[in-house]
Amino acid sequence: MSQVTLRCRVLILLLGLFGLTACSSADVEHYANNQPRLVLSEFFTGELSAHGIVKNRSGELIRYFNASIQASWDEAGNGQLDEYFVFDDGEQQRRVWQLQKQADGSYLASANDVPIAAPIRLAGNAMFMDYVLSLQYRGKPLDVVVEDKMYLVNPTTLINESRLTKFGFTVGSVSLVIKK
Repeated sequence: MSQVTLRCRVLILLLGLFGLTACSSADVEHYANNQPRLVLSEFFTGELSAHGIVKNRSGELIRYFNASIQASWDEAGNGQLDEYFVFDDGEQQRRVWQLQKQADGSYLASANDVPIAAPIRLAGNAMFMDYVLSLQYRGKPLDVVVEDKMYLVNPTTLINESRLTKFGFTVGSVSLVIKK
């Protein structure tokens, strides 16, 4: 192999690695010093409302929704978020999240349409969570990976951005605001 060919291969490899790292998202620890601090049992308690939009992979708005959330906690520190969604086309959905407190103080989250419990990562005003969501698409089951990023912007307002992927490709996104 010639020196030129070897250099080209090394350059292509380095550019590929740079491209992968450029696309990686920020770690939740980046927000560790941000205020107000997000404490799940303080923000997610009682009645909350959510208002959001759904975009397709091209960024086109395809749906919007409003949701009511009933949040409660037991004496062991486990939480439940009972979410009821109403979409602009009249469709209704219900998702019930179970937040299980772990021995180290962290949480695992699962829901009726989230088959594998996902770790919740908290730091400062941010909460990140990656999970598989099982939904219906054109009458058939479809599993997508959801990358949730939530930010508490004041004591009564949380902003959530979600990216939905299938086989590593973005298939949609959800943006919403949750209000106490």
